[in-house]
Amino acid sequence: MLKAKSRYANADRFVPPPKLPPPTPVVDLSEPEMRAAQDLLFFAYRDFTNVADNVLEELGLGRAHHRALHFIGRNPGITVSGLLAILRITKQSLARVLNALMDDGYVGQAAGFEDRRLRLLTLTEKGHALEERVFAAQRDKVAKAYQTAGPASVHGFQVVMRAMMDHGARAYMDGTGSPEDT
Repeated sequence: MLKAKSRYANADRFVPPPKLPPPTPVVDLSEPEMRAAQDLLFFAYRDFTNVADNVLEELGLGRAHHRALHFIGRNPGITVSGLLAILRITKQSLARVLNALMDDGYVGQAAGFEDRRLRLLTLTEKGHALEERVFAAQRDKVAKAYQTAGPASVHGFQVVMRAMMDHGARAYMDGTGSPEDT
């Protein structure tokens, strides 16, 4: 007859702790390293925005128009004050950008539901098409970089970029803050 196994039958067996990851190396924060990081950011930004600039230039639009299109597309119904908070530009600058986008039929606006004084911004069909066209060009650039760098580098990039943002921007990215908090 088989003897029933005790639930403590393996209690005397040694179970090693999980293998710990190696310690994180100290990052070199010397001036040459920091200047190289700054150069990388500048050149990456230049080349990332250049693919959008090429598309926008054909239409007589610039980077400010692109930023507005991007954030209106990501936040349909965003208020003008919300867009101002994200872009951190003056009302006068935003008015020029929005007027051009509305005149060209890329952005529509409606009065707020509860507060009719609010102007809620959305992309029109034409605006969605343009935003998608610019996004596709930039997506291809980022996708190639991500494929070259690999998954660990992609995660590291995201950690570094988030660490450079202020609290409001991180909360917005996490979906725990509103555009007005950025």
